[in-house]
Amino acid sequence: MKVPVLNLKQFLPSVPLQGIYVNSFSKHIKTNKELIHHPHSHDFYVGVLFTEGTGTHEIDFKSYEIQPGKVFFLKPGQTHAWKFKTSPQGYIFFHTKEFYEIKFLDHQLEAFPFFYSYQNPPYIDVLKEARNKMTQSFENLYEEYSNDQLFKGIKLVNLIQQIYIDLTRMYSIELGDKKRLSLSYLTILEQLETLINHHFLQEKSPQFYAQKLNISSKHLNRVVRATVNKTTSTLIMDRSMLEAKRRMVHTHDSLSHIAYALAFSDYAYFSKVFKIKTGMSPLQFRKKYKNR
Repeated sequence: MKVPVLNLKQFLPSVPLQGIYVNSFSKHIKTNKELIHHPHSHDFYVGVLFTEGTGTHEIDFKSYEIQPGKVFFLKPGQTHAWKFKTSPQGYIFFHTKEFYEIKFLDHQLEAFPFFYSYQNPPYIDVLKEARNKMTQSFENLYEEYSNDQLFKGIKLVNLIQQIYIDLTRMYSIELGDKKRLSLSYLTILEQLETLINHHFLQEKSPQFYAQKLNISSKHLNRVVRATVNKTTSTLIMDRSMLEAKRRMVHTHDSLSHIAYALAFSDYAYFSKVFKIKTGMSPLQFRKKYKNR
């Protein structure tokens, strides 16, 4: 079974405005429960603020606590699922890359730290003293989306940018990272992750990706170190392990077949690498998630 990839039109039977969706979280999960009940991914960007409720948000097989003041960010392609202990309240918005960037030709979404790499944490805990202001920002976005006013699209994208800027300032402080990375480094990282997504099944060598990017392997590694504090080889292997997890949970393929599909000729070596990366064997991982 493949993980379903949801698009905006599935949430919008009659689209009031192309490329964006905003809702209260309680209405969203009630209206779309059939779509979001199981693990799924999207082909758009997602922002969620929780004002009430507890539970777990699993993103690419990593679990994060849901609690008031938590904001989650998702990039296209990430697999996620919700599990609630108490009734959630808050706000959620989706938008396509085109909806945002066509209004801001000189500013890309990948400039925001929570979007410039899949390696960065997909959430932030908003401090109590800042929650009212952040909640108001999401409320303003929801109110504007719900009404039909002149220049609605421009106003919405400006409100989203304001939310992203405010969250970026909090996010950078929380990570202890106040430095501003160069746009060229962020562009290289984005291009690298795109290339890895397309070629990781066949190509495991950093040299291959450096050649595709027309830079040296040494410079590519420098960029990856500066942006996500990993090596190029680690990024490639992390993507292979994520694919292994997805296939273990969402297909009935044998573990040896999955290893072979990921270009591991020796299952024992694949199993060893997987255990180092996850802390459990492939069989233990599959049993854990299949029994949920």
